[in-house]
Amino acid sequence: MRDDESSVKFTNFQIASKEMETTKSLLFGKTLSELIELTADLGLPKFTARQLTDWLYKKQISSISEMSNLSKSTRELLSEKYDFGTVPPTKVQVSLDGTKKYLFTTARHQFIETAMIPDDDRITVCVSSQVGCKMGCLFCMTAKQGFQGQLSAGEIVNQIRSIDEATTVSNIVYMGMGEPFDNLDEVLKSIEILTSDWGYGMSPRRITVSSIGIVPAMTRFLAESEAHLAISLHTPFDEQRKSLMPVQIAYPIAEVVEELRKYDFSGQRRVSFEYILFKGLNDSPIHVKELSRLLNGIKCRINLIRFHPVPGTPLVSPDEETINHFKNQLNDKGIFTSIRASRGQDIYAACGLLSTKEQNLKI
Repeated sequence: MRDDESSVKFTNFQIASKEMETTKSLLFGKTLSELIELTADLGLPKFTARQLTDWLYKKQISSISEMSNLSKSTRELLSEKYDFGTVPPTKVQVSLDGTKKYLFTTARHQFIETAMIPDDDRITVCVSSQVGCKMGCLFCMTAKQGFQGQLSAGEIVNQIRSIDEATTVSNIVYMGMGEPFDNLDEVLKSIEILTSDWGYGMSPRRITVSSIGIVPAMTRFLAESEAHLAISLHTPFDEQRKSLMPVQIAYPIAEVVEELRKYDFSGQRRVSFEYILFKGLNDSPIHVKELSRLLNGIKCRINLIRFHPVPGTPLVSPDEETINHFKNQLNDKGIFTSIRASRGQDIYAACGLLSTKEQNLKI
C-alpha cells in the first residue's frame, strides 16, 4: 500500500470516528421514566420531564429551540447533548386507491417503509420494526434483504409522527418490514409511547402487532401489552410450514397455538391469524379441516390475504372463486374468516419492495 493511500484511509477513519463521537442522543423515542432520569442527571427540575413529553409527543415541533416554556439555559443544555430526533420521509408514493407508501432513511442510512391506508373514516398506518428481516420466509420480499438492523422506539413512532396524516391516524399495525418480536424491547417501548397519557394517548385496542410466532417473546408481549395480536399462520401442516417459514423448526405452530390457549380472548383483546393463500399449496379442503382442528376452542378470526408476486418465488395466488370458497368453508366450520382487501398494488405496497428498489439504486 502506498503512503498516500494509507494517509487517505487514516484520514477517512478519523472523520468517521469523529462523527461517531459527536453524534448526539435523540430525545424523541424516550419514555417518561427515561426522561425523568435524563433530567435528573442534568440537574433540571422534576417537572421538566413532563414538559418534554408534552413537546415531544403532543405538539408538532421539530427542534429543542421551539420548546418555549423551557428556560433558554435549559434549552441550550439539552441542545448540547441531544437532538430532537424526528425525521421526515425521503420519498412518498401515492396509489390510485389513496394508499400511500412512505420511505424513511434510518440513522444508519438504510431504508424502511411505512404504509398509510385510508378506509372510510379510518386511517391505518402499517409500521416497520426492523431494517430487513432474519426470518427468511419464502414469500416475503423483506426477507430477501437479509437482516440489516433494529429500529429504535423513536424510529418506529417517527413513522407515525412524521407522515402527512399524523394527526388523523386511528389504527396502527406492526405489519411492515421485520419481525416485531425479534425487536421486542423497542416495540414495547414504542407501544408505551403511543398509549400512555403522557404520550399519544391511543387505546391499545387500536394497535395490532403481527408475528410469525416466537413463543417466549409472544408470552412476554401478551403479559406486558394490551395490544391485539396477529399470528402469521399460512398453513396448519408442519412440514409445509417449514418450507414456507423456517421459524416452524424452532417454534411449531402447534406450540404457538397451545400457548395462546392459556389466554382469554373473549373480551376486547383480539387474536387473529393471517393466512396468505397460495395456489395449489394451502387452499384445499384438507387445509380447512386441519385449521378447524388446530384452532378449535380459541376465539379468533382468520384474515385471508391474496398473494401478490414477489421476485424470485414460484408462488402464485389462487383465483377469486377459490379464495371465496376457502373463506366460506372456514366460516361454515365456525371460524370467522374475512378476505383482506388488496391495497396500493401500483406503488410497491407489498412490504420490502420499495425499500429494496431504493437500496439497489444506492448500490
